[in-house]
Amino acid sequence: MATFTFTMYSHAMHRHTDVTAIIPAEKPAFPGVPFDPDKPFKSIYLLHGYSGSHADWLRGSKIQQLAQQFRIAVFCPDGENSFYVDEPSRDANYATFICDELIEFTRRIFPLSKEREDTAIGGFSMGGYGALRNGFKYNEVFGSIIALSSALITDGISKMPDDLPPAPAGGQGGGMGMSPSYFVHCFGKPSKILGSDVDPKALASKLMEDPNAIRPRVYMACGSEDFLIENNRSLHEHLEKIGYPHYYTEGHGTHAWEYWDPHIEEGLKWMEGQL
Repeated sequence: MATFTFTMYSHAMHRHTDVTAIIPAEKPAFPGVPFDPDKPFKSIYLLHGYSGSHADWLRGSKIQQLAQQFRIAVFCPDGENSFYVDEPSRDANYATFICDELIEFTRRIFPLSKEREDTAIGGFSMGGYGALRNGFKYNEVFGSIIALSSALITDGISKMPDDLPPAPAGGQGGGMGMSPSYFVHCFGKPSKILGSDVDPKALASKLMEDPNAIRPRVYMACGSEDFLIENNRSLHEHLEKIGYPHYYTEGHGTHAWEYWDPHIEEGLKWMEGQL
C-alpha cells in the first residue's frame, strides 16, 4: 500500500494544488485478497466536506484498508470550500480540475483503467453534493457515484432573495457556517439555480429525458439524525419519481465519520455488486 501526497499544477485553477493518493500496488500480505499485477486499477475520486482538506479521508476513515480490500486506487483532491463547481470569475474551476485534469493526470502517472465503468466519484457532505453534481454533469466520465450525507442545499438556497447580505460582523451566516453571500459566490443568483447545472435534480432529469444518455450508477446514504436528511430524502424521492435507478439507504447516524466510514465500505461493496 502506497500512500502519499503529491502536488500538481492545474491550468483550470491557475495554481498548484495538493492531492492525497492511495495506491494498493504491492502484493497483499494476506491470502484471499485478489491480486493481478498486470491488471489496471479501478479508481475513485473522493471529495471532502466543507472546511476540510484532501487529507480528511485518510484521517477519518479506513480508506487505506478498503483500497487494499477492493483493489481500487483512491485520489482525494483539495476542494477548499468550493462545492466542487467551477468559479470562472476567480479562475477557480474545481469541477474542470477534478473531472478533467486530475483524471487525465492520474491515468498518465498510475496504472489505472481508462474505462468509464472502472471510474467512480464519491464524497461526504459538501463532497457528496460535488459527487452527485459532477457525476451527473460528467456522466461520460464516471460510471458510479457514492454520495454520503450530501449537502444538497441548492433547493433551499433557490428560495432566498438574489441580494443576499454579507455575513454579520464577528459571526457566520447560516447553512454549514457559510455566509449568505457565499451561496451566491458558489451557486450564482438564487433565482437562477433551479434547472441550472448546479441543480442535481435538474441534471438527473436531463439524463432521464435523453434516451441516449449514459447514466452513472448512484449510491446514496444518510443518517436519520443528520441535519441534511430531508435534503437527501428529497433527491431520493425525485430520482424515484423520474425513474432514475439508484440505491438509497438511511439509518441511525449523524453527520460524522461514525456513519460515513461503514457506508463508504458499503458503497464500495455496492460498486462490486455485493449488495
